[in-house]
Amino acid sequence: MWGVVFVAGAVVLVGALVQGAVGYGMNLVAAPLLALLDPALVPVPLLLVASGHAVLAMAREPADTDWRGVGWAMLGRLPGTALGVLAVATLPQRPFTALVGAAVLICVVLSVTAWRPRPVPGALIVAGVASGTLGTAASIGGPPIALLYQHDTGPRIRGTMAAVFAGGSLLSIGGLALGGQIGPRHLLLAAALLPFLVLGFLLSGPVRRVLDGRIRYAVLTVASASAVTLLVRSAVS
Repeated sequence: MWGVVFVAGAVVLVGALVQGAVGYGMNLVAAPLLALLDPALVPVPLLLVASGHAVLAMAREPADTDWRGVGWAMLGRLPGTALGVLAVATLPQRPFTALVGAAVLICVVLSVTAWRPRPVPGALIVAGVASGTLGTAASIGGPPIALLYQHDTGPRIRGTMAAVFAGGSLLSIGGLALGGQIGPRHLLLAAALLPFLVLGFLLSGPVRRVLDGRIRYAVLTVASASAVTLLVRSAVS
């Protein structure tokens, strides 16, 4: 068991470093690998440690958070979470995952060429719906919102994404707790992974300063990797 925890911790460390530097990406790195190591590691333990990461990120760059944008995104995330649950229950997983991956990749290509997305209220509500749906159904909910903020500064992207993730995680944890799906083992696994999360977050400090001059490229790279991961997952699952 401790060998699995150590390997899982290394995965969480890398995910925490990526998310701490770019603003999102932990689930892209951690969710598929943790599920292979031990299905009990997802979603509850990962969700719990990801909540801790969001709190740390908010505390590190509190002045740069776009709280108005967070409110609009969370307004969309509520129905989006319900749509994600419905998608899991009713839609074939492989075609849905492929469709999501293709949609994210198309958005990346458009934003590189002609589309200049901005975090205005209507776009944030739509992105919140997409984020809630994708995060619930495919464990990758960051790209829709991150793409809207790609032209902002690194601190603004990280602070805003952290606040959205904190709110979304609280909703998810509350729902899982009410459903009786959080048990002592989940709490123990999350506690064992927490030191790795903190270490990865601390290591992201110097990395984020390097990336801040090219944060848009980092955002687009992580979004592209998310899309490719979903396409590969749909092809091999």
